[in-house]
Amino acid sequence: MGLVRTLLLRASNSAWLERQAKQRAFVQRAVRKFMPGEDLEAALDAAQAAAGDRIGSILTQLGENVTSAAEADAVRDHYLEVLAAIRARRLPAQISVKPTHLGIDIDAAACAGRIRVLAAAASPGHTVWIDMEGSAYTAATLRLFREVRGAHENVGVCLQAYLRRTNDDLTMLLPLVPAIRVVKGAYNEPPTLAYPGKRDVDEEYFRLASRLLAMYQKGKAARPVFGTHDMALVERIRARAHELEVPERAFEVHMLYGIGTNDQRRLAAEGVPVRVLISYGSAWFPWYMRRLAERPANIWFVVKSLTR
Repeated sequence: MGLVRTLLLRASNSAWLERQAKQRAFVQRAVRKFMPGEDLEAALDAAQAAAGDRIGSILTQLGENVTSAAEADAVRDHYLEVLAAIRARRLPAQISVKPTHLGIDIDAAACAGRIRVLAAAASPGHTVWIDMEGSAYTAATLRLFREVRGAHENVGVCLQAYLRRTNDDLTMLLPLVPAIRVVKGAYNEPPTLAYPGKRDVDEEYFRLASRLLAMYQKGKAARPVFGTHDMALVERIRARAHELEVPERAFEVHMLYGIGTNDQRRLAAEGVPVRVLISYGSAWFPWYMRRLAERPANIWFVVKSLTR
């Protein structure tokens, strides 16, 4: 599966493959497993449905690496509309934004300003999550988070367990009492920067999770969030929380729309706060390839679509 993952991650950067995929109806059918639609209304409807199962949501518009300030401003304005729609529908929903989508390549200070606007517009208790992209952006994203977090407590950041630097990054962030979402990681990184083996990534994830739970118990970290579909790992984290006497309502499990829906409902029924990440938009190809790379077994879903 390592080779399959590498090929999928390389494919995510191919403009030619993206053009080909968007012309294939079977690919579009397969993509709908992971996203309810390309428009905001479809995402809001999916969030409403999840709320009926006592599951919260996080909305994110797909897109990366804008090339002008005007484009970045348009993304900010779109998310302001999203926040207004969340309030209007009274949804238990948050947003997650990518720094490259808000112009960090063009002007990092302006990017921080756009996120501050979003944090100020979010309803009380609603976190604005700053997503983590490839390792080339890790340091800049963490600087961005520290800057915005100084003015707004309702901002969180994603950390990737497969990066060798992440434990040190967590140490650096702890004085901020940060809101952290831990994920495994979904980019094609060299072994000098990232753990290449699944077992190593899983163990590093568990170490980070244990550390966050311990820091929360001491009042030195905000609500920890664990983004994973690995149920064995989730159960290890739940057991560790029990050992530390951290109540399950004190942390969250985040999962992708369309994956592990039964697990999402089971965890929510057992009292674990769950949120589903709902992505939407037309720029779905690189994101979709990374989702397949995270879980190559989903390729069979695409294969089945070919026979329909």
